[in-house]
Amino acid sequence: MHFSIKCKWILPLSLSALVISACGNGGQEDGQAEEGQGAEDENGEIELTYVAWESEVASNNVIALVLEEAGYDVNLNQVEQAIMWQSVAQGDADGFVAGWLPSDMATDYERYGDEMIDLGPNLEGNRTGLAVPDYMDVTSIEEVHSDNFDEITGIDAGAGVVDSTEQAIEAYDLDISVQTSSDAAMTAALGNAMENEEPIVVTAWEPHWKFNTYDIRFLEDPEGIYEEEEEIRTMVREGLEEDEPEAYQILDNFYWETDDMNEVMLDIAENEMEPRDAAQAWIDDNRDMVDEWLDTDIQE
Repeated sequence: MHFSIKCKWILPLSLSALVISACGNGGQEDGQAEEGQGAEDENGEIELTYVAWESEVASNNVIALVLEEAGYDVNLNQVEQAIMWQSVAQGDADGFVAGWLPSDMATDYERYGDEMIDLGPNLEGNRTGLAVPDYMDVTSIEEVHSDNFDEITGIDAGAGVVDSTEQAIEAYDLDISVQTSSDAAMTAALGNAMENEEPIVVTAWEPHWKFNTYDIRFLEDPEGIYEEEEEIRTMVREGLEEDEPEAYQILDNFYWETDDMNEVMLDIAENEMEPRDAAQAWIDDNRDMVDEWLDTDIQE
């Protein structure tokens, strides 16, 4: 059994660091087989799609290894956010565990949600917004202006948090723009700024390892542009339950906490572990939870 990671779109240079992290991890070439770690009887092939965020690198590597244990070959495909939704709606991919809702990916959910199966949250209590280092005197989005920041450092264009930031710029009448880049580029810029105690404001979401590594905080949002209580949902294609009932039930059972996701992300970011190795370490340390995900009513 194996899972492979494919990138189906051309990445800008700013994403090169994440390609190394998300696409080349595990030291295997695309499609190269790797020995599995679970069931001897092989099931079908499952294709999961995800966006290039470190939170989703963590969750996808974990759930891929769990599906491997059940005997599946798993392909992980990194794509743009809209394509993630479109591919599952059209049945080109089996599902994703990266649906940030109800607001962050609301546009995609409204467009494609009726064409797929919503299995509900796999993580709750996450949030998005704008964040700054603790050494900044700014406390509210209302105070984000060109006299204290050059720009807002964002992630990939089309991401929900970037769209919300564009709305915030208009709602708060800010004389500043958001510069899109990538998750990796944004966190690198944040680290560089904090090392020199320079001003910076970034698009942010939690869970994310940067909140454990850096002394940063969300800015107050009096207009309520960003949701303070979001959830990450699992979405699968229509027909998956009939085609691969065990995989469907495992994906339906998948649920963990913010601390769990942060643990995997921190191993990748700070301990320089490969995503697959970090995911396996978390699985080994949380065997009871993983066994609950694998507990299905499918007869051997």
